[in-house]
Parts: sequence; structure tokens; C-alpha cells
Amino acid sequence: MSSTTAPHRIAMTPGARRALDAASRLFYERGIHAVGVDLIAAEAGVTKKTLYDRFGSKDQIVVEYLAARDEQWRAFLAGRLTEAGAEPDARVLAVFDASRVWAGEHSTRGCSMVNAHAEISDPAHPAFALITGQKAWMLGLFTDLAREAGAKDPDTLGRTLMLLHEGALVAHGLNVFPDALGAARDQARSLLATG
Repeated sequence: MSSTTAPHRIAMTPGARRALDAASRLFYERGIHAVGVDLIAAEAGVTKKTLYDRFGSKDQIVVEYLAARDEQWRAFLAGRLTEAGAEPDARVLAVFDASRVWAGEHSTRGCSMVNAHAEISDPAHPAFALITGQKAWMLGLFTDLAREAGAKDPDTLGRTLMLLHEGALVAHGLNVFPDALGAARDQARSLLATG
């Protein structure tokens, strides 16, 4: 994450886990503002009181939802980077390959962080730092990978790769054209070839 303070996290009881699973599905499918705690409680088979006892607020449920998605994505990506081996260009392309698989399996409606940011633009919201921190982490990853690949200007290449990646995620979520992440991967390969 970024240098900002990480949001508070809670310990998960079985009831809290069920509630978070329900909230995660509902937030992603319907949007954060469209889903109330009554619906989360009903879907999870817990009382509204249990939700507030465990999480304290809907905002904390949102934090837990986004933090869990980010942790799952980072673990998935780490595995793909390990599989790619030490060759720098392969590691850059592995990010696009990982996103392509992840998007097909977990993000048919686009990036959960981008979607959440469309609803949460207030820097005082407890999830805001998590959202922007995840994107800052991705930029740092692309910049580090560009440096490993021997780019003349790794900061610029890192930003360009980030723009390709994020644009592809948005195009995928909006279903603008088929295989946006594959197209972005092809562009990234061309950029790497020119240094």
C-alpha cells in the first residue's frame, strides 16, 4: 500500500466472515451505495445487530471488502510473477496475463477498486486510502519491473504500463471491445521491445 496509514481491520468470526462474503458479492454486483446493511444481514443469515457488533459500521465492511480483494489479487499476482521466472520482460507481461485471468474469474464488472472509487471520492472515508494505495502499489510494481527490464526511463515506462493496464481494466469492465487486457499486453510487449 502507499505511505498513508493502513485502515483499521477487524478479526473475523464465522458470522463476520459470512457477512463479509455476502457484502463482497453484493457490493461488487450492485455497488456500495446501493447495498444496505439490512440486505447484507439478510443475505448472510445474521442480524443487523451482529453486523454492527462485528464491524461497527457499513464503512468498515467496505474497508474489509476492498482489503480482502486487494490481498487476494496480490497473492494471485505474486504466484503469476513467480511462475514467470526471472526474465524481466516476461514478468511485466505476467501482470497483464494475471489480470486477464483474474478479470475473467473475479472481475467481470471491472476493477473493484476503480468501481469503489467512483462511489468513494472523499479522502476522509476509511476506504479511500486503501483504494488509492492499491493503485499506487501497482504503479510502484510497474516501475520496478520497468527498471528490472532495463528501461532507459523506468518511471515513464512504469506510468505508461500502468495506464495501459488500468485502461484495459476499465475497457474490460465496460465491455468496450473483446479482450482489452490481451490488447494491452500486446502494446506492453511492443513498448518493452523499444526499450
